[in-house]
Amino acid sequence: MPDNVRSQVVTQGVQRSPNRAMLRAVGFGDDDFTKPIVGVANGYSTITPCNMGLNDLAKRAETGVKMAGAMPQMFGTITISDGISMGTEGMKYSLVSREVIADSIETACMGQSMDGVLAVGGCDKNMPGAMIAIARMNIPAVFVYGGTIKPGHHNGKDLTVVSAFEAVGEYSAGKISQDELLEVERKACPGAGSCGGMYTANTMSSAIEAMGMSLIYSSTMAAEDAEKAESAEKSAFVLVDAIRKQILPKQILTRKAFENAISVIMAVGGSTNAVLHLLAIAHAIGVELTIDDFETIRGRVPVLCDLKPSGRYVATDLHQAGGIPQVMKMLLEHGLLHGDALTVTGQTLAEVLAEIPAEPRVDQDVIRPWNNPMYPQGHLGILKGNLATEGSVAKLTGVKNRRITGSARVFESEEECLKAILAKQIQAGDVIVIRYEGPKGGPGMREMLAPTSAIIGAGLGDSVGLITDGRFSGGTYGMVVGHVAPEAAVGGAIALVQEGDTITIDADARLLQLNVSDEELAQRRANWQPCPPRYTKGVLAKYAKLVASSSVGAVTDLSL
Repeated sequence: MPDNVRSQVVTQGVQRSPNRAMLRAVGFGDDDFTKPIVGVANGYSTITPCNMGLNDLAKRAETGVKMAGAMPQMFGTITISDGISMGTEGMKYSLVSREVIADSIETACMGQSMDGVLAVGGCDKNMPGAMIAIARMNIPAVFVYGGTIKPGHHNGKDLTVVSAFEAVGEYSAGKISQDELLEVERKACPGAGSCGGMYTANTMSSAIEAMGMSLIYSSTMAAEDAEKAESAEKSAFVLVDAIRKQILPKQILTRKAFENAISVIMAVGGSTNAVLHLLAIAHAIGVELTIDDFETIRGRVPVLCDLKPSGRYVATDLHQAGGIPQVMKMLLEHGLLHGDALTVTGQTLAEVLAEIPAEPRVDQDVIRPWNNPMYPQGHLGILKGNLATEGSVAKLTGVKNRRITGSARVFESEEECLKAILAKQIQAGDVIVIRYEGPKGGPGMREMLAPTSAIIGAGLGDSVGLITDGRFSGGTYGMVVGHVAPEAAVGGAIALVQEGDTITIDADARLLQLNVSDEELAQRRANWQPCPPRYTKGVLAKYAKLVASSSVGAVTDLSL
């Protein structure tokens, strides 16, 4: 065992006897005090189907840690279900939970002098939260994804949770009956696992696999399949080996690893939230990464996968087609992946992918061949202009009208906007503005899945634009632009938009522009007054005081 394995402090003789006595009470025997101590950060809860299967995986990993010759210490961490809290005040706690998860894992591991950590997570913020903690601590670590949900089925179609949100819009537009709406609701989520399309959870699990912090194929396994539990146990063996060899996150989470993750996210058509989360993880590990790096990589990486929300297939289909390893091998073969990047196994990424074929199987169409991609360039664009001088994030692919200039419809909250959509007060050609929903202003940067799904359900997805300083669900698609920075709460230009102004969203020019003169903007800015804080006590008040711009990942320790 290396000298710097930190749990050896428990072997330092008489002065450590009280510590050892307490460890005996939780299962340590005489021979266990020289073994590495491994934290098992367990995100299990019955709050959400994403996490309800995690306890079984954590226990399987715990068994693996013991079999590998180390001592596990399991502890819990929280989750917020984005899908359940969507459209409510509770959604303000979603992004906040990323920081709570990171802080709790760091606190437990550092407070107990653990030698390594195996983090088990499912819902959207579990993954970036765990990775931020792993990056801060820099002790050997591996991430175990809880797995994706299997699709629901109705009338010959695959369903996901987004189907239920879109069905609300269809019902409000008179396109489906209340009975049909209820059937979609009943069948959309058939069991355990995270939302099934290439939404935020599956996007982040894919990114973590690409960065080398989880095992090959693990990011697209179904939560309820036996291979998921087997992968959790194998992850424990890999982690204990990494502890013995002192393979540290700083060796894995390099600039090359982040570029690999961004390339994979572009190739699979991943969530806009990946921009926010990768910036935050990079900040935690000390890697220089900016929002503009996403635009640079977007320009050279094609979209290879036909996945929901804008495509046809779900994550389990991607898994059967070859999963993220197949996508990575194609990128590697065409010089768009750093094969020399290290993984938690101790192998390079190129070594891990050595046996993967260079082209996908011909008996599937989830992963397109290189010469026939879904789109020639990546889908996550960084738009700038006088409305977003620090940048904003949009999905550019699958949009029929790539340039919209329309009349601004201004709403001070998500609820106001949704009410107007359902009341049929939004018309083709409008550009919806939802503001004061940013990291500080919300606070918490809620996702706008309810209004965007209502727009799609109402048949306005190709004719209405939407911009916000909030976020979007990974299930969102259409001409929508989020993460507008600076946000309204700090006096960003989005706070200065008035009803009836014209706004231009131009996907090809990557432009987000308020079409008023500089002089008029200056006058409005001089008259602008900040809104009083919506919360003055508790976690949301603390978050609002600490959180930085979405353009740097909405981190809470930037100025410390």
